[in-house]
Amino acid sequence: MAEPPQSCDCFVSLPPSSKYDHVIFGKNSDRPRDEVQEVVYYPGASHTPGGTVQCTYISVPQVERTHAVVLSRPAWLWGAEMGANEHGVCIGNEGVWTRQPVSQDEALLGMDLVRLGLERGENAQEALQVITELLEQYSQGGACKEDPDHFSYHNTFLLADRHQAWVLETSGRLWAAQKFTEGVKNISNQLTIGTEISAEHPELREVAEAQGWWSGEGEFSFTSAFTPDKPPARMELAKARYEGGKALLQEHDGSVTAEVMVKILRDKPSGICMDSGGFCSTGSMVSILPRDATTPCVHFFTATPDPSRSVFKPFIFTEGVAPVAMVMSPEYGPDDPARTQPRFQRHVDRKHELYKAHQAALAAAEANPDAGVSLQRTMEFLESQCLQEIEAMLRGEVEAQELGGLFFDCVDAEIKLYQ
Repeated sequence: MAEPPQSCDCFVSLPPSSKYDHVIFGKNSDRPRDEVQEVVYYPGASHTPGGTVQCTYISVPQVERTHAVVLSRPAWLWGAEMGANEHGVCIGNEGVWTRQPVSQDEALLGMDLVRLGLERGENAQEALQVITELLEQYSQGGACKEDPDHFSYHNTFLLADRHQAWVLETSGRLWAAQKFTEGVKNISNQLTIGTEISAEHPELREVAEAQGWWSGEGEFSFTSAFTPDKPPARMELAKARYEGGKALLQEHDGSVTAEVMVKILRDKPSGICMDSGGFCSTGSMVSILPRDATTPCVHFFTATPDPSRSVFKPFIFTEGVAPVAMVMSPEYGPDDPARTQPRFQRHVDRKHELYKAHQAALAAAEANPDAGVSLQRTMEFLESQCLQEIEAMLRGEVEAQELGGLFFDCVDAEIKLYQ
């Protein structure tokens, strides 16, 4: 029997749960093992009024101005598993299944909605409004992996900025959201919003009552109304990860830092750092969002699988920031098998330079355990050097503008390390 697909864990810590006056965001993107995740940067841009933007499967009206974004995404699609924008908004998504069937029609992927929210929202609440309005108008659907065997799901989202976080849970065009201004929260392929609903689709309760999922009396719980009577195996398997992630956050309540979040994402006993069967943690992200608006936000990305054997590299939005080709996959244009009909009839090589160097180094380390120990120590040293630079910036000892090229420098140093 094939192992059920599994995907993703998202975390956020807001003061006073954070050690410093920072909001800390983190996510592991658990995807098919051989899928390549790239890290791409798009500057803010102005667009012609009345234009459209082509997402993974469908196009939607474009806005006149989009924000600069940095995204970690499966290389074959338009959207993103997780990312941030120049205003300090972070978003990650996960798959979930509800009492409503998943649409087989191509619409917006949850990953498309992540990117659209980041490109159009100046804060978490504004990004939430962007996502829900597009969801209501265009719905969600389409293949969520690069495979002719169709696999799709509804989506949950974790959105955060310097001051607040939102959990958004969806079912088709319907949705419910919960706002947080302090404490810790994680999501993991589960519906978690009960009666504490901060915002919702205007027809949410009407639909639930009409379907017999809610009596119409007493408090309304989104989780109780929309969780399937017999959840799929993948949701059942995610329960342990959800509880384990919650326990890890609570263990560090009051002392959560970026380093703590990285440690949580690397935790294998809980299953958060996934490495089983056909799925693994193919990309990871951690962000530091200082409450002080004069201090830049810092976003760390791996761009390689398995965070326990990857380097978290810092990215900072500055005037001089530019895309880093070494973590960008090859382009195949209109002949890309993800764009041609029928889709996914062949495979192409999407490995970027860092991915290839990382995989080759890990293969060599497995063949030579002593060399593997040395490699791991050197990777840890490189990461610690990056963290020291960031800590100096957060203390005001180094200007952020001087660190605009730090992500490129870290990627370049990592590739040279593997060679």
